[in-house]
Order: sequence, then C-alpha cells, then structure tokens
Amino acid sequence: MMSETVLTRHAYDRLQAELDDLTTRGRIEIANVIEAARALGDLKENGDYHAAKDTQGKMEARIRQIQALLANATVVDSDPSLSSKVVPGVIVHIRYENEDETYRFFFGSIEEKIEGVDIISPTSPLGQSLNGASSGDFVDYEAPGGFLRVEVVKIGD
Repeated sequence: MMSETVLTRHAYDRLQAELDDLTTRGRIEIANVIEAARALGDLKENGDYHAAKDTQGKMEARIRQIQALLANATVVDSDPSLSSKVVPGVIVHIRYENEDETYRFFFGSIEEKIEGVDIISPTSPLGQSLNGASSGDFVDYEAPGGFLRVEVVKIGD
C-alpha cells in the first residue's frame, strides 16, 4: 500500500493533466507507432517494434504511478508561503550546525518539480524533524553518517 503524499493544488492539477494526457493522446500515439512498426514485418528482429513496446511499458508504469499517487494524495489548498512553520509546500532555508552556508529546499513531494530547488521529503529523516519547526529552531535527525543538527534559518522565499 502506498503512503499518503501531500501535494499542492498546482502539483495535483499538473499530475491530473499528465494522467489525462497519457491515458488519451499518449495511448493513441503509442498504439499508432506499434501498428506502424508491425507493418515493417518480422516482429522477432524488428527494433522499432521492440522500442515502441518498451516505450508503451514505461508509459503504462507512469500511468499506474500517477493513479496511485493521486488516489493517496492530500491536497494542500492553503498558501504555504504564508506559513510561519515548516509545512508541505513551503521553501525552507536551513544551515547545518558549525557551517556558515545556508541551503534552500522545497519541503514536499518530489512530484512538485520546482526547477532550481532541491526537495526535502516530509517522510525523510530530515523532513520528519523539520515538519512543524519555526524559524530559529534547531532540529536533530539521524543521517547515515550519524546524528546531524540543523537550524531553520528562514521559511519562505
């Protein structure tokens, strides 16, 4: 069973549109490509046919992934930029203890796909520690190399 995913309204709508496109236009296009490749003859040694079937399989896997994700999604309709706490949908700036550099992340699902911004999943060890934190808070989390401490420097862009 897939766990719940928190998505912004924008990401949910984008995924729904992608699903609609794949299940209509995408399936029709790949069926046409497969039919054209079949017309070339012997399927056993037909590279075009095998490539099209591979593409079809990847597309169907993405369709199932999106369907499962949307079925288990919780949509955050409120404006996360107005939040004073780390919640799904916000940009969070953190600094690791004993470092001067600040890192900027989107706190939410990898499906949000925000260009130029890395993502921290709320289900990751760091994400679980950051969830609900406020600016100025320090949180500890267990990383593969041991325990780390980070400061929430800023919430929002």
